[in-house]
Amino acid sequence: MKMNWKRKIVLLALIMINCICIVFAKDTGKGESPYFVVLTGEGELARLPLKSTKVDVNVSGVIADVNVKQIYTNTGKSTIEAIYVFPASTRAAVYDMEMSIGDRKIRAKIEEKKKARKMYDKAKKKGKTASLLEEERANVFKMSVANIVPGATVEVDMSYTELLVPTDKVYEFIYPTVVGPRYASKEEYQSGNKSNWNGNPYLKEGVEPRSRLDLKVNLNAGIAIQSVLCETHENKVGYTGKSSASITMADPYGGDRDFILQYKLAGEQIETGVLVYDNAEGEKFFLAMLQPPARVKPENIPAREYIFIVDVSGSMNGFPLDISKELMRNLLGGLRPSDLFNIVFFAGGSQTYAKESLPVTQENIEKAIHFMGNSSGYGGTELLNALQTAMGMNQKDDFARSFVILTDGFVSVEKQTYDYIRQNLGNANFFSFGIGSGVNRYIIEGMAHVGYGEPFVAINEKEAKSVAEKFQKYISQPVLTNVTYRFEDFNAYDVMPEVVPDLFAERPIVISGKYRGSAKGKLIVNGVSGGKAISQSIEIKNDKSENRALRYLWAREKIRLLGDYNNLGKDGWSNNVNRDSLKRVITDLGLKYNLLTEYTSFIAVDTIVSNKGGKQNSVKQPIPLPQGVSNSAIGGMTKPGVKGAALEDCLEIEDSDADEEYVVEIKEVYEEEEEEDENLPFVLVEDMPSFPGGIAALTKYLNENVKYPEAARKNGIQGRVFVNFVIDTDGSVVDVKIVRGVHALLDAEALRVVKAMPKWVAGKQRGKPVRVCYTLPIEFRIGS
Repeated sequence: MKMNWKRKIVLLALIMINCICIVFAKDTGKGESPYFVVLTGEGELARLPLKSTKVDVNVSGVIADVNVKQIYTNTGKSTIEAIYVFPASTRAAVYDMEMSIGDRKIRAKIEEKKKARKMYDKAKKKGKTASLLEEERANVFKMSVANIVPGATVEVDMSYTELLVPTDKVYEFIYPTVVGPRYASKEEYQSGNKSNWNGNPYLKEGVEPRSRLDLKVNLNAGIAIQSVLCETHENKVGYTGKSSASITMADPYGGDRDFILQYKLAGEQIETGVLVYDNAEGEKFFLAMLQPPARVKPENIPAREYIFIVDVSGSMNGFPLDISKELMRNLLGGLRPSDLFNIVFFAGGSQTYAKESLPVTQENIEKAIHFMGNSSGYGGTELLNALQTAMGMNQKDDFARSFVILTDGFVSVEKQTYDYIRQNLGNANFFSFGIGSGVNRYIIEGMAHVGYGEPFVAINEKEAKSVAEKFQKYISQPVLTNVTYRFEDFNAYDVMPEVVPDLFAERPIVISGKYRGSAKGKLIVNGVSGGKAISQSIEIKNDKSENRALRYLWAREKIRLLGDYNNLGKDGWSNNVNRDSLKRVITDLGLKYNLLTEYTSFIAVDTIVSNKGGKQNSVKQPIPLPQGVSNSAIGGMTKPGVKGAALEDCLEIEDSDADEEYVVEIKEVYEEEEEEDENLPFVLVEDMPSFPGGIAALTKYLNENVKYPEAARKNGIQGRVFVNFVIDTDGSVVDVKIVRGVHALLDAEALRVVKAMPKWVAGKQRGKPVRVCYTLPIEFRIGS
């Protein structure tokens, strides 16, 4: 069959981004970078609309129900819109919101996110007080309150619930208090995930929070309490009974660090049992928590096999691969000679270090590390094939198997990869390690979630050692292996997880789902601990208690798992994911179960017009720097105006309407300034530079001029080359370089074609030409 060269050279469009650093004489909103607010007098209090936050926590057994009341007051002379960004637990299921203005209370409705935003903007324009609660990401929320007239106070209540799962017999409740300063990563730009809370104002280091935080926990454990500990804040503990206590935070301005409460039960027990909820709407829910067996003695730990699945694609060359070597050396050094290990390298294909897994000896470790140093890959990064290769190795029943995936996350992870991990939880344990300073956390955390494991990230060589130690401790003493469960006389469905992986830490087994019929029967869990078969049986019965939180907890876990699949399509490197379908399912779950999600928001609108004309000033509530974080976290993270600013410094995204097959990715824009100012804002360039004839002409030029190197084609070398270049003020292409290569043959061809480009039409800001830096992905793909 004759080769179709248009299919061989595909220029994939990730996103179109443009950023520019310009000096302004006054505050322009600071674009999307975090910035400092300096309060200089009483008049500045109007810039602090959030006056207080009151948190009431009720812990009943293993479920925490949390009510958060935010009070906003306008002490200025003009009507304002208050915007406040705050963190939340990643396990929080937000199910309710209410807004109060004087004696009027307005219950919020859950709506699709875009619809809720339109309702809010409409109410804002009409002069009605409105509040909007949005999820910016799984653990960051944004509250917007419009039309707060001078002297008015608006109260917004939100309620959420979460499950408290103990580790090493210690229960922990965490109330996050502040979002740390951050810049959007390049993965977020590729995904089109604009988080405009990145440009939030901060108080300088040492300036205490300006709004009160009052927090009280009412603890009703159901079992006698052994001890209560809170080391993060001054507190008062009062015991109201053997199994109940009241904990009050005594530091009203301690909102610059998370509140962490830990407690143990008498006898170091873990509450074991099954909770049920018979929903009046017809659905019935259950949640089972089983205490794990005690840690086994080292001599009773079964022989283990560790297969390291190592990414050796072009993006891992150098620093990330060096970290991988250090990580492996540290991990293997803590294993026993009776344990086995092997390595599967993957890039465009996969390669196995040894035909059979080897004993963990110092000689074998050093040979493997040396071999690893001579391995490098090219082309796309295919993980699924590597997992299948690893699964087909050894297959000895008397070894506990664990797969350790080492990658920067820029892998071609398909839906089938997640499916494969979930379907093989009974055959192996899956651990994901993110390696490098630009880790794609969507993929790293997603693999851990679907595998019911823990994600680990090492961004530098120093962290590699500590992360290895943490992982080693986590897996050193498995408490239960070969875990299976079944129900007797209990009609369960939509159960999560479908398969329980080995338990490595002393965490209870948690199983949740729905059921039909009556709440009676048994849950039986079998496994192996210390070489001995064990079995636990729990009777299921309706305890008549009100466990309404179970419907929210089940739905939140379902949404989280679906979100893992949904995020596969967000990194610009993954495929075969129907994000529209997943978005619809997540949205429907949010609407059905009244939950805040990535695609649903809470909206409350007053019926009274309080601000005719709707004119108002938007005020972002300044956030204190987290305790221990210095001013350099903001001022030192970016150097606007300096040539070669990091990709992470781009702080706006625009969607491209270019041809569906070809598009150009624009990564950075900057204007050279004579002096550096670390607190400059980012803004969009007014007139983007353009290729003569537009994007269609650019794609045509590349399609006609890029020639697939014959040697690369014959050897099956393929992949995406990222070329960075500057469009100078006269439109010429200069400073061309490879920022992420694949192979010398492909890299050289990409450089040649970009350097030969004709002059562009220069970009302009305020009518003056500016230098614009592009990153163009050129993908070489062998087609048929």
